[in-house]
Amino acid sequence: MRRLQNVCLTVAVTALVVSYAAWSSLTATTTLGTSSSASRLPLGDLREHSTVCHASLQDQRTFLPSNNDSSLPTIFFITPTYPRREQFAELTRLGQTLMHVPSLHWIVADDNPECNPFLTEIFQKFGLPFTHISSPMPSNYRKRYFVPRGVSNRRAALKWIKANAASGVFYFGDDDNTFDLTLFSEIRDTKIVSMFPVGLIGEFGVSAPIIEGGKVVGFFDSWPADRKFPVDMAGFAVSVEYLLQHPNATMPYKAGHEEDQFLKSLDLKMSDIEPKANNCTKVLVWHTQTVKKPKHNLKVPESIFSNLRTLLEKLVSLGVVQMGAEVSGKEVYMVVDGHKNEVTKRQVLGLS
Repeated sequence: MRRLQNVCLTVAVTALVVSYAAWSSLTATTTLGTSSSASRLPLGDLREHSTVCHASLQDQRTFLPSNNDSSLPTIFFITPTYPRREQFAELTRLGQTLMHVPSLHWIVADDNPECNPFLTEIFQKFGLPFTHISSPMPSNYRKRYFVPRGVSNRRAALKWIKANAASGVFYFGDDDNTFDLTLFSEIRDTKIVSMFPVGLIGEFGVSAPIIEGGKVVGFFDSWPADRKFPVDMAGFAVSVEYLLQHPNATMPYKAGHEEDQFLKSLDLKMSDIEPKANNCTKVLVWHTQTVKKPKHNLKVPESIFSNLRTLLEKLVSLGVVQMGAEVSGKEVYMVVDGHKNEVTKRQVLGLS
């Protein structure tokens, strides 16, 4: 009997040791490459996966823009997209615009675990050099209250650029935005990071750099959120050479802060920013969407930066916003170092 008890005890201890070893191994596998806050999540929930579905490096347009000079710097136009009813319609509209732009490579990253052959087919119809990537968002991020849409797609596109490009300029252009062809000639000579206004953004109707003496001194944006660079994703372009000088630059999965933290990861300084669009007095890209929003009333003081007044007056004439010192509406401000300031030259320059 005692021998039987010893055998049972030995078996029980052995089973306990094996179970502990298995648990330890599972824990090590689960936490590998994740932060402590995510250590309880299954490994697959945080893992990124991207596949290059198709790449065409040749310009096969049956007609080429008259200024299609092969010596022009290439613009890598990054478009995140996702499956929905309007996807093909909006990509068709955007592709028709890009067909008119010389020396452009279109990178389309689809939030889809599978390569959609119909997307490749439509890209081939345009004749543009293009890369089609399947880059689904890791499932864990889909469960967040504020979902960081498009981040996995932009990260996949940046990975492709780092591996395949040595020079040129890249730009994030959503599939539902509207682009003036002038934008492309403006950003093509970007040396570090260029910035410019984006129309139909937030409660101000526009997001734009504020310029003084040809330099960016602050930002006109209705959602400061303690961001050093409160800009829209469509409001800046980056030199490929500058990106390659910062191999650790990345875009975080943090909704609303993707642009700011990406630019910070590039070690960008205010003095590095190159203002475009006639000193940021023109809108060359519009944040159009398939839903209607009301016109905003802006209460704007008389003494504001000249580029901002010119820009807002144009938006008034286009029926985008209403503006005036006596208007009963949204009081405007500028953002400097993540904080709200009066939108006047005297305030930002510290003048008495």
